[in-house]
Amino acid sequence: MSPSRRRDLRRYRANLRDEIDSAHLYRAMAAHEASSELAQVYVKLAEVEERHGRFWQSLIEKSGGKVGAWRPSWRARTMAWLARRFGPEAVLPTVASLEQMNRHVYDTQPETGGTAMRSQERSHARLLRAIESVEPKGAGGMSGGALARLEGRHRAIGGNALRAAVLGANDGLLSTLSLVMGVAGAALSSKAILITGLAGMLAGAFSMALGEWVSVQSSRELYERQIGVEADELATVPDEEQEELALIYQAKGVPLEEARGVAAHLIKDPASALDALAREEIGVDPKELGGSPWTAAATSFVLFALGALVPVLPFTFLVGTTAIIVSLGASAIGLFVIGAAITLYTGRSLWFSGGRQLLLGLGAAAVTYGLGHLLGVSLGG
Repeated sequence: MSPSRRRDLRRYRANLRDEIDSAHLYRAMAAHEASSELAQVYVKLAEVEERHGRFWQSLIEKSGGKVGAWRPSWRARTMAWLARRFGPEAVLPTVASLEQMNRHVYDTQPETGGTAMRSQERSHARLLRAIESVEPKGAGGMSGGALARLEGRHRAIGGNALRAAVLGANDGLLSTLSLVMGVAGAALSSKAILITGLAGMLAGAFSMALGEWVSVQSSRELYERQIGVEADELATVPDEEQEELALIYQAKGVPLEEARGVAAHLIKDPASALDALAREEIGVDPKELGGSPWTAAATSFVLFALGALVPVLPFTFLVGTTAIIVSLGASAIGLFVIGAAITLYTGRSLWFSGGRQLLLGLGAAAVTYGLGHLLGVSLGG
């Protein structure tokens, strides 16, 4: 046997091992899943993995290799035991992560060309990720609230927007306060402190805006590519995409026949099918693609600048120690307010979060003031 044939045979065996392990684990998860709809999804995933396994088994045999009884590895058996002992949700994050890592494993293997195996592996990764995002911890099946979260995940931007606003203002206030106190400690003039503070505010705001623009634009480009892949698969393997949609709806708690009916209805209209696949698999509104990068950049710039103005503004009309004290006082109020605002999405005590933010912020300012003082004395000497 040639070296290349031996390498192929080793690859076939590794693929078969992965498929056997996955099928075994999905069967175990299905057997102990309280939700009958979700259990059926796991069974379907196991059946697909078993078909993939038979594909690799046939190639091994055609290459002159032998395949014994299908026996899962110790790792798969251990995870199956955990699923039986603690429930499928105990191993779901690990399974979802493994599927995510292996979603492109067949893309470069020539034997899978012209088959549905490549798209099915990607589909499994997306499906497991969707299930993981709504599976309630310590409970069998998906609750109505969990299903509602899955249904509206692409619209749930309120909490994220609030968090971004609070953290953007916090970054501006804290970084600029530290900068201002640092140069104040070096005993620079009030005018120099003001110029330094304004320069730091603008530099930080532009940096935040650019970073946000790149982040959102990159996400949009990724979503566009993913939707393009979905469109190609919808055109080439519509039956597979219909089955995938049905599985997703089953995972959300829709009865089997109803899920198949919804998927069959959607697949008749390519535009509607693509919209549904983008929302259900990728988790994004194809019309918005995660939002405008320019809006995100402008918002980030403004929020950072507003926070940064708090410690800088007193130096526009006050000088000396008075300006420093007023700047610290205004910043202390701002830090406490930001800490209190954080409780809107953490649920912690207002006084705890506000006080913690105040202490950490003033601590950072004290450190930079001390360092600025030491540097000022050293350089001045």
